[in-house]
Amino acid sequence: MSNQQSLVDYLVEHEPSFRKARLPALYSDFTTLRTLNPDGYQANISAWRSALAHLARSGLAPAPKGSTPNLLVLNSDESLLRALESKKYGRPLALGTVIREALAAKDLMPLHDFLTSQTSIYYKPWLPLPSPLGIAGGVANWALKQLGVADWIRGNGLPKGQYVVVANVEEAGKQFAATTADSALTDSRFERTWSKAHFLQTYNEQVKLDQGAEAKLLTSTDLDVLLTFLSRDKDIILYDGSTFKIKAPSDSSPSGQQQVGITAEDTTVASIKELISSLTHQTHLLASRISDLDKTARAAVANKNRIAALAALKQKKLTEQTLEARYTSLTQLEAVAAKIQEATDSVAMMKVMETSSRVLESLNEQVGGVERVEDLTSRLREQMAEVDEVSTILAEAGTSQVVVDEEEVDEELEAMLEEETGKRQKEREREEEKREEERQREREQEREAEELRRRLEAIGGVPMAEPGRTEREREREVERLMKGMSIDD
Repeated sequence: MSNQQSLVDYLVEHEPSFRKARLPALYSDFTTLRTLNPDGYQANISAWRSALAHLARSGLAPAPKGSTPNLLVLNSDESLLRALESKKYGRPLALGTVIREALAAKDLMPLHDFLTSQTSIYYKPWLPLPSPLGIAGGVANWALKQLGVADWIRGNGLPKGQYVVVANVEEAGKQFAATTADSALTDSRFERTWSKAHFLQTYNEQVKLDQGAEAKLLTSTDLDVLLTFLSRDKDIILYDGSTFKIKAPSDSSPSGQQQVGITAEDTTVASIKELISSLTHQTHLLASRISDLDKTARAAVANKNRIAALAALKQKKLTEQTLEARYTSLTQLEAVAAKIQEATDSVAMMKVMETSSRVLESLNEQVGGVERVEDLTSRLREQMAEVDEVSTILAEAGTSQVVVDEEEVDEELEAMLEEETGKRQKEREREEEKREEERQREREQEREAEELRRRLEAIGGVPMAEPGRTEREREREVERLMKGMSIDD
């Protein structure tokens, strides 16, 4: 399978709008559909725009010879047509129209214009730019464009150049914002400042524009485009072409004042960070080199190769000296970096204190000073005392309206108490009489029971409980005995 077929197959597999059934229409010259079938025309244009953006961010779009493919920039020339050529359908005949439509919609932008423009890519003027032919010329251009004649006059050839893929840049910007969201709020100025080269090495490991494929690395051109976009269009960073700083809330300038860009201090901080990173990388390589030379020397000794062992040990010694020098430099740079961070924190603290003093001064002015507070406090006390006095007068006025004879109230209370006491005494007497009657009845019952027992004993005794006899049987026995008794008995 050829490279051209592989690229077409890749689009068929990964782009939903590039189904095999649609390939004949996509590879045909569908420019005439602009007036005959506008919906079909726009569908084909959208499919190709999405496909070109996908090829760019996946690193499959052709790049100039000897260079790494860009992820945010599309290279449009003869190599792009060859890469998209199919043995069955040939070259995409309307690719030039697709590029021009994308440029008109600002889905693609010339690289040079993107990097040098002073206005945001999202800026849309209220009025269209004047045409060289005036209003009449603008109307004529619009009419020709609607009829498809303008494309015929310009020709359908592929516009050559390097074009920024805005969709890919926006996706990279989202990933950058998500990665550095906490940095803007918590990190110091030292941690938020980078050189472009240093950040390219660090951020490249985190970028993954094409989620369905292996992550590709941004090129230097890609990083220029991304940093320009983040600085000019998103206002997330400050960037001067070589150094950038992630903006913190304190970096936002008050309304009406010119914003401070990258300073000499920022450039120095970025250089120190880049040098520290470079020295750290060198120490790792030197340490690995020393370990390898030690193994080589030991192997030479084991093989009784004195010359090779001496050479390896000499190289090891020189490498150790180099490593020691690198560590010394690294220690000094880290000490400088620590002092810079300390000074940066001090500056931030002074700014906070200065702002706080202004706020307190403003609040104190609103309070009006100590004398005003004392005056207000004194007046408040007077008003509160007046309220208490009014309440007292009202309470006295309320009680003086009704005159009550205290002696009559006391006499009535005593009478009610005596009446209640008499009721309770009578209840206690009645309860005592009831209890006495109960005790009398109990004594009478006991006397009758004793008399009955005595008489029963006289006639033969009370039948005792015997094993096997029920209570009913004993009752019958008692009835029999009583029938045999006389009235006298």
